[in-house]
Amino acid sequence: MTTSSTQLSACFPLLEQIPQAHRMNQAIHQRHYVIDGELARWDGAVKTVRSPICERQPDGSVQQIEIGSYPVMGEAESDAILDAAVRAYDNGRGAWPTMPVAGRIACMQDFVRQMAAQRELIVKLIMWEIGKSLADSRKEFDRTVEYVQATIESLKELDNGNSRFTVVEGTIGQVRRTPLGVVLCMGPYNYPLNETFCTLIPALLMGNTVVFKPPQYGTLLFEPLLEAFRSAFPAGVVNTVYAPGAVVVPRMLASGKVNVLALIGSSKVADHLKKQHPKSHRLRAILGLDAKNAAIVLPDADLDLAVRECLLGALSFNGQRCTALKMLIVHRSIVDEFLRRFVAALDKLVVGMPWTDGVSITPLPGPHRTAYMREAIDEAVANGARVVNPGGSESCGTLFYPAVVYPVREGMKLYREEQFGPVVPVMAFDEVDEALDYVITSDHGQQVSIFGNDPQQIGALVDPLVNQVCRVNLNCQCQRGPDVFPFAGRKDSAEGTLSVSDALRAFSIRSMVATKQSDANKQLLNAIVHDHRSTFINTGFIL
Repeated sequence: MTTSSTQLSACFPLLEQIPQAHRMNQAIHQRHYVIDGELARWDGAVKTVRSPICERQPDGSVQQIEIGSYPVMGEAESDAILDAAVRAYDNGRGAWPTMPVAGRIACMQDFVRQMAAQRELIVKLIMWEIGKSLADSRKEFDRTVEYVQATIESLKELDNGNSRFTVVEGTIGQVRRTPLGVVLCMGPYNYPLNETFCTLIPALLMGNTVVFKPPQYGTLLFEPLLEAFRSAFPAGVVNTVYAPGAVVVPRMLASGKVNVLALIGSSKVADHLKKQHPKSHRLRAILGLDAKNAAIVLPDADLDLAVRECLLGALSFNGQRCTALKMLIVHRSIVDEFLRRFVAALDKLVVGMPWTDGVSITPLPGPHRTAYMREAIDEAVANGARVVNPGGSESCGTLFYPAVVYPVREGMKLYREEQFGPVVPVMAFDEVDEALDYVITSDHGQQVSIFGNDPQQIGALVDPLVNQVCRVNLNCQCQRGPDVFPFAGRKDSAEGTLSVSDALRAFSIRSMVATKQSDANKQLLNAIVHDHRSTFINTGFIL
């Protein structure tokens, strides 16, 4: 079936056709932000938020629906917000970094209880702000709550393991993990809640104070959490800044007051920001960056399985995932059949609004994203590729029908650039070294998928690939979870490792107290422990 721009226009509803249960009955005009334990009032400039979801006009044209607004701050406000986090940390003497781990856990559990009460509104805002399907928006919220609980349990295990003294060569020592300082936390628009909290939550639990800048798309969904941020944590522990990143983020880093940069974004931005810090060796960076994950489909692959996994891997949430499959490398002997089956499967995907049952293709954040997809495809076609699926690359407003582009080769944007959208580049290979060479020469090194059944060939591929990427997936798409597994990247794809346990380590450092093994020192340590004179020196156990 060929999809036209007229058909895509018809996917957008008239205002009265939006189901009552899924309507934004009231726009959210955010006028507060969190600073120093208070909800401060904002009366300055604001940014209008327009949803990827468009309203269809009587003439068939479409118009993005306005759903609210949020503050647009400047340098003076960002300076004050950063200073609040600095005061709360107080060079490690603040209430939060010196609080017992059990106390920080109790604050986080209070926050999660308040967060859970806002589930319905936050899910609706994820759907309306970024166009994510209702099912996936619910999944993102629930997975985030599960992640917080799992991180709390991991912290208990980590702290309990350190609640003892070690005696080595006449020295008594106790080693614990301690905070790093002030964290600047910035998340991505594609998983605005989950990916943001995968850095924010461990940073807080380890005793750091935070300046949190919401993503450009997916800002309003944090408005229902502002009171929870304010009330669950001591003053200044969580502070929110709403300002153009290009204006305030380099300034905050240049101040030297930021100890940790937690960013899910692009490598170019990360490189620029790290250079702003006056003492870059003091800046810890935890970064989730670009990816151009490839799928290598070998000649003996189960084609039905490969097509199913590659379709999910390339087009889940419109391909707007760092773990998405962004290049399919298929053996020439099967590429025609692979494409035939892939296009047939793609043709069955449901295109529509996020609340549509079974929907796969939903609106993109804005027309600028569809413009980029069109530009990349036109450039590939001008250099010898073609769009192999009927209707591929048709668009209307924020809806873009997926395009399968073949053959993609070196020199085309789609060969190396991360498209981050519903475009599926495909290339053929004759010798397996060609597929391997693509991964080796890539600037990115997050994950790769291999589809095949020959143990000898797959084993021979795995060994070099694990030295190029951080996860090799066998006969399945690339993905992040389960969250207990390490999530990392080589080259330009990441810095630091995120998972439930790894993130706690990423936002902390090992510190220790040591003394010579003598009767007097034993008595001293026993007295400190017995009388609870230190939160660091203790042998308590958190249940």
